[in-house]
Amino acid sequence: MEGKTWFPKTHTLARRTDINFNKIIAKRLIMPKRFRPPLSLSKLQCHMKNHKDSVAVVVGSITDDKRLFSCENLKVCALRFTETARKRILDAGGECLTFDQLALRYPTGKNCILLRGPTKARTAEKHFGSAPGRPKSKARPYVRSKGRKFEKARGRRKSRAYKK
Repeated sequence: MEGKTWFPKTHTLARRTDINFNKIIAKRLIMPKRFRPPLSLSKLQCHMKNHKDSVAVVVGSITDDKRLFSCENLKVCALRFTETARKRILDAGGECLTFDQLALRYPTGKNCILLRGPTKARTAEKHFGSAPGRPKSKARPYVRSKGRKFEKARGRRKSRAYKK
């Protein structure tokens, strides 16, 4: 329910102005949690490479990425930051904004870039698609066990008779 607490302020901005940016944020804030996926610091840095003076707006959480050696100077507005992600952004000379601060500083959404984490990266989403076992299917099967004999033998490997 973390998105619901911010909703009224953004909702009033969206209603009282004709700015599309505020309407998009208001809509994303009331979305279910599965449509507000986290975004890693490394992905954020990749997206913001060509937008040095802009603010990244993420309706979700920002997580740390240990594979990232150094964090750049970023201005980020998000619902949540993990402790290490916030620390790395602030140590690099960046800023972590709340949606209240964003509404006061950038009411029109100018110089703001809306970003989103990968929604289909969840394991639950990977079961959808063409049925598992069919040729060229990448869907995950629902299995009762994860042993040697379960969903790993015939048709899955060349060494076990054939591979589809």
